[in-house]
Amino acid sequence: MQLFRIEHSTWAYRADFGVYMVASVGMAMLLLFASPSRQWPLLVALAAAGLLSWTFVEYVLHRIVLHGIRPFSTWHETHHQRPVALISTPTLLSAFLLSVLVFWPAILVGGLFKGGSFGCGLLIGYLLYTVTHHATHHWHSRNGWLKARQRAHALHHSARFAPANFGVTSLFWDRVFGSLVVRTSRD
Repeated sequence: MQLFRIEHSTWAYRADFGVYMVASVGMAMLLLFASPSRQWPLLVALAAAGLLSWTFVEYVLHRIVLHGIRPFSTWHETHHQRPVALISTPTLLSAFLLSVLVFWPAILVGGLFKGGSFGCGLLIGYLLYTVTHHATHHWHSRNGWLKARQRAHALHHSARFAPANFGVTSLFWDRVFGSLVVRTSRD
């Protein structure tokens, strides 16, 4: 079994959702029960800041790393060529990167509870991203928000509109940086 494949078996692909769901819930519960109750308002605010920060991290990773830096751009191009294939970042790699680039720095700067809360929010953002990205390619939805994400992501995959619509969970940063393309009549 290769640990760092970009295309996964169904089991390994779905396990990624489970790992991050358990990690998110476990971390939130740990913070809830272990942190001083007088800090809860601040910790909730930091978790919300982490969640909102994820939208920017997602945009930068997708636009700059996945569309601009080899070998990541080469791997990501495989996803563009085969959008329903079970292609994603290997769980061990994403867990390592989240630990080293998010959790350890956040805890070093803010301490266990404050840094952990920010990191937990960002981790929940990553989980929402992975579920949303999967849904844009594999689910048929009547939900307005998800249908809008599916349309925007389909335009991202369209050679006619690329490079555009790098946000998956939010198009906010695409609006800010001018990379938003919206569907017009008959697109």
